[in-house]
Amino acid sequence: MSENGNGAAQAAPQVRMNVLAQFIRDMSFENILAQKRASGNVQPDVQVQVNLDAQKRDAEHQYEVVMKLNVTSKAKETGDEMFILELEYAGIFHIEGVPEDQLHPFLLIECPRLLFPFVRRIVSDVTRDGGFPPLNLETIDFMQLYRSELARRQAETPQN
Repeated sequence: MSENGNGAAQAAPQVRMNVLAQFIRDMSFENILAQKRASGNVQPDVQVQVNLDAQKRDAEHQYEVVMKLNVTSKAKETGDEMFILELEYAGIFHIEGVPEDQLHPFLLIECPRLLFPFVRRIVSDVTRDGGFPPLNLETIDFMQLYRSELARRQAETPQN
């Protein structure tokens, strides 16, 4: 707390965030290995791509954050695809008290952190139910993901 000119204490704005809803917006799982009637003990090479999107909703202080995962698994020996999982998982958030200049990173770092455990569970269940060992995603560093995306965008911007 700090004091303003008349001696009254001035408090920093209180950040409030509530998850109003979360849901699977879109999901697709293809078991390519089974379609080819292949079997046997194959060592997988799993690649995970993550994209994030956030947008303001019509209601005041509401935002939608979407985590898009593209998971591919290929056989290490042959490079043949084993499965493809595409998932869009969305959360609706009510957010107040975040300064405007910090809102973008807040939406793309803090909100996905809250959604991630649910996404991890879905990926694990779908891969298991699809005939593979459950895929337990490693924790994603959303701060680093945000910084990498900012650096990539800055590198794309032509310098005058």
